[in-house]
Amino acid sequence: MIEELFDLTGRTAMITGGSRGLGLDIARAAAELGARVILVARSQDGLSHALATIDASPERKSAITADLGDLDSIPDLVQRAVQSVGPIDILVNNAGINWVSPAESFPTEQWLKVINVNLNAPFLLAREIARTCMIPGGGGRILNVASVGGLIGNAPQLGMTIAPYNASKGGLISLTRALASEWGRHGINVNALCPGFFVTDLNRGFLDAVGGAVLPTVPLGRFGGDRDLVGPAMLLISAAGRHITGETIVVDGGMTSAS
Repeated sequence: MIEELFDLTGRTAMITGGSRGLGLDIARAAAELGARVILVARSQDGLSHALATIDASPERKSAITADLGDLDSIPDLVQRAVQSVGPIDILVNNAGINWVSPAESFPTEQWLKVINVNLNAPFLLAREIARTCMIPGGGGRILNVASVGGLIGNAPQLGMTIAPYNASKGGLISLTRALASEWGRHGINVNALCPGFFVTDLNRGFLDAVGGAVLPTVPLGRFGGDRDLVGPAMLLISAAGRHITGETIVVDGGMTSAS
């Protein structure tokens, strides 16, 4: 049965940035397919609200409050999760931050914060979970949520002065390839998704301001919605994508193909 390829029953998935937006969409879909989900985010209130929206029994959903900008805390975060629910089979590195400033005056401190959360934390989480869960367990799935900003620059007329964001997402795409090559022998699939412009709570105001200029560049004529990323995500974290690794799937309505 084709449904069996997407069945996540008995699998445990950690989703960072899982309290809202695309991370919560992915968590809901994984739970719908039978996975036990662990949400990671900074806000306890946000996590509590997110858990209430996931249609799963209490033993199949939990949350851990963590600041992924604190890199030294990541080994303890993984240890707490494993002690709580057992080995982690799926890691979705979705958490990300941004900071807007012209490159010539970008504060060093803010550059480092963006790189730490968007690139260093995903690597450290992957390292810890691979060596404590996936390699001993004979396999796993790692999905890195990057961005089309890691593939192309930003149109000057949009005023998107976000150089470290682009750099971090480009690095995440390269990290995906490197880890896929190195860990394939352990049965670990590592892939990336590159969303284009999606309407979320985080960027709704931005799209309200510049959407008129951006939309004509999207061949499908619309921005991404709350279910448009979950299909590719479920493919890459389930048995349906068992022979896909080291790949980056762009989900942008065709925008980068037309650029």
